[in-house]
Amino acid sequence: MTAAAPRAVRVRVPATSANLGPGFDTLGLALAHGDELTATTRSDGAVRVAVSGVGEGEVPTDVSNLVARSAAHVYSRLGRELPGLDIVAHNRIPHGRGMGSSGSAIVAGVMIAAGLLASDPDAPLELSEDELLAFATELEGHPDNVAPALFGGLTIAWTTEEGPRFKRLLVHRGVAPLVLVPTFTMSTELARSLQPKEVPYADAVFNVSRSALLVAALTQSPELLFAATEDRLHQDYRGEAMPQTRDLIRALRAAGHAAVVSGAGPSILVLSPGPAERLAAAELAAEHGPEWRRLLLAVDIKGATVEGIPAVPAAA
Repeated sequence: MTAAAPRAVRVRVPATSANLGPGFDTLGLALAHGDELTATTRSDGAVRVAVSGVGEGEVPTDVSNLVARSAAHVYSRLGRELPGLDIVAHNRIPHGRGMGSSGSAIVAGVMIAAGLLASDPDAPLELSEDELLAFATELEGHPDNVAPALFGGLTIAWTTEEGPRFKRLLVHRGVAPLVLVPTFTMSTELARSLQPKEVPYADAVFNVSRSALLVAALTQSPELLFAATEDRLHQDYRGEAMPQTRDLIRALRAAGHAAVVSGAGPSILVLSPGPAERLAAAELAAEHGPEWRRLLLAVDIKGATVEGIPAVPAAA
């Protein structure tokens, strides 16, 4: 029997920033700074991963790699057998910095699976948006990072008895994101462990009001971003674990910049209402030391994409 011809897909996945201050475990933003991967089927059933850029020499290069595991999860959930794969990843999203690297890796694997399943010559299968989100959330545990990575823009994510759901919104063109990335890392598990199981009633009401205001600020009224990014649910509790992040956020906010912890940290997201304000925030961050890499980014409006490409079998 003649071996099946190899198939290949190219996937692009953006970085994300979750929480955005008051929107804990609910709001997420896709950022135009992402990873690009190609996956080519191979006939021997082996899974091999080559990584360049962020994570090179650090992350697994076999089937235990998070991208490969995520693709395998989709195939398993659908009762299909994962084909052998050569995955080549060109990574730009920093690891352990609060820019959604694990969520983006999961989304990359889900999209690789989706692209290969759609091009299966024997039994093609198109996955819906709800299925993509469900598979990614099963692996990530919550949808606030995987939703913007999948769908782009600003997303509101929530869970129901039927599974995770999302609403994608367009961000006002005046919003100018700045991400300040430090040289040190932060464990998401540690950050979550510092979060109390109960919070004062007044703090809960405070965050509900700011979260609602933040949606309006990001979509219609960027001049409200400073007030809209106030938070009392999680950032103060986590501050002692990353004092440099805490101190720089305080300095930025004292100067009128809408600065928040990006995801679980330690990176900082500044949501400026225009490019001049963003530049001023970047200059202030530079005064606090060279450990802060300044990324002046756009909002990614596409989310994850997948396309078929000519297959070039890798050497055995």
